[in-house]
Amino acid sequence: MLNTYFRALVGVFIMASVIMAVYVNINWLWFTMFIGANMFQSAFTKWCLLEKILLKLGIKKEAGGSAA
Repeated sequence: MLNTYFRALVGVFIMASVIMAVYVNINWLWFTMFIGANMFQSAFTKWCLLEKILLKLGIKKEAGGSAA
C-alpha cells in the first residue's frame, strides 16, 4: 500500500511541477529536479522523507515485502 501511495504522489508532484513550469514560471522545474534528486539518493541510502511522512499518516507497508 505504501508503494502505491508513494508512486502516485511522486507522479502528481512531477506532473504538477511541469504544468506549473509551462504555465506559471520555468523555475518550477527546480521542484522537479528536487524530486528526482531525492529519488536518486533514496535508491542508495534507502531513506526517503516522503516515506516517513506517509508512515506517520498511517499508511501501512506491504506485507511480505515489495512486489516491484
